[in-house]
Amino acid sequence: MKIETIVTGQLDVNTYIVCDGEERECFIVDVGCASTILRYLEEKNLKCTHILLTHAHFDHISGVNELKEKTGAKVCIHELDADGLFDNKINLSSYAGSFVVPSEADIKLHDGEILNVCGKEIKVLHTPGHSRGGVCYLVEDEKVIFSGDTLFRLSVGRTDFPNCDENALFDSIENKLFTLQGNYRVLPGHMRETTLDDERNKNLFVKRRSVSLW
Repeated sequence: MKIETIVTGQLDVNTYIVCDGEERECFIVDVGCASTILRYLEEKNLKCTHILLTHAHFDHISGVNELKEKTGAKVCIHELDADGLFDNKINLSSYAGSFVVPSEADIKLHDGEILNVCGKEIKVLHTPGHSRGGVCYLVEDEKVIFSGDTLFRLSVGRTDFPNCDENALFDSIENKLFTLQGNYRVLPGHMRETTLDDERNKNLFVKRRSVSLW
């Protein structure tokens, strides 16, 4: 599986373009801006079949409408965040003085669902906290997690926005991600990638939270 990372949008979102082997089809995780992605797809002669969204905050979905119109890709998002594709209060763009061109979800996801995309089985893990419908995408045979804004390198997602929940976020990390067997490559929504073992051992946000519960 080949993963290309392109930073897009005004808040430097990691957009991931993922294809398998020599196939010309790919899926894309989060889209801060479409223009750079469309140029890449044209240069590499790739067809995007699915847009997988980790959550519906504006910095991760601003390019969805254009990318969907230009490629015909199916938009996938958890059912609890689907309204954020067209509601600028839910996607926070109205608070940031921005605007998201509305779009609609083609596939509304649920926890534990398996997507078959571009020759890969992708498991949906509902990891609320940063948003109500936040998800991580797990590619088990590649040991890869697309973690969105749930888990970062030595950090965690913010919980001071509307519809955030700090308790839910740490529960998602500790009981959904950290309980996975083995090590994984973790590809977050912002900043550098990390590994699950590093975050289990070194993430002080989670460690301090765990200690404070005793």
